[in-house]
Amino acid sequence: MATLLLKKSYQLSNLKEVNFKDLWGSRGVFTTMRMVGKPSKLILLKPHIENLIKSTKKYGIRKKNLKNIIKDLIDKNTIHKGPDNLFRIALNKKLISVSIRKRPKPKNNFNLLLFKYKRVEPNYKNLYYKKILAKLSKVDSTKFDIALVTNDKILETGTSNLVFVKNGKIFSPKKNCYFGNTLKFISKKVKINFKDIFIKSIDDYDEIILIGSGKGVTSVSKIKDLKWKRRKTSCYTKLNKIYNSLV
Repeated sequence: MATLLLKKSYQLSNLKEVNFKDLWGSRGVFTTMRMVGKPSKLILLKPHIENLIKSTKKYGIRKKNLKNIIKDLIDKNTIHKGPDNLFRIALNKKLISVSIRKRPKPKNNFNLLLFKYKRVEPNYKNLYYKKILAKLSKVDSTKFDIALVTNDKILETGTSNLVFVKNGKIFSPKKNCYFGNTLKFISKKVKINFKDIFIKSIDDYDEIILIGSGKGVTSVSKIKDLKWKRRKTSCYTKLNKIYNSLV
C-alpha cells in the first residue's frame, strides 16, 4: 500500500478532527486529483468537486453548504509535499477524509493485466473498491494496472479510463465504467467514439492508452494475457500533449 504523506479525518456533523479512516468499503464517494508544483495546484479541481457533490446525492450524504466545506478542507490540507502527488478526498454519511500520497510515475514499458470484475455502480466514483485494491496491491503500479473485464468486454482499469486507437480513430467503452474528469477534458479537444470494446477484437487496435488523474496519459506496451502489443504511439503523443497543457 502507498505511504500517505498526509492523512486526516473529520466528523461530517461538526468538522471535528478524529482518527484517520480511509473509508474504503463504506457507502460513500471519493475523488482523486493530481497535485503539482509549489505552491501546489490541483488539476481539474472544479470538475472534481462538482462530480463529488453530484455523487453525494446518490449516496444520501447531506450536509448544508457541503460544497464550501469540501473546498475549505481542500484549501486547508493542500500543502506542499513534493513536486508530484495525488490528493484524495472521500466521504460517507459520518466522515470526511483527506490524504496525500506520492504519485507513482508510470514507466514506458507499461502492462495491463486482466481481471474479471465490474465495479459496483460503475457510473459513480464510490468507495466499493476493496477487491480492486487487493488486486492492485500485488503489482508494481509504475509498471502495471488491471483491466476490468465482464462479458468479454474491457471496461476500464482499476485506476483509469481506457481509450483504444484504430486507424487513427479513438474509441472508449460506452457503459459500465466511470467517465472520469481527465477523459472529459480530453474529449473536448479530440473526438472520442464510445462503443463496446470486445476482447475478441483487441488485435484491431494499434494503441491502448490509460487516461486518469493518477496515470495521466499512459501508453500500454502490452497485454500478455491477450498477446497484444503496441504498434504505434502517435495518438499517445497527441493526447499526452493535450494533457500536459493542464500540468
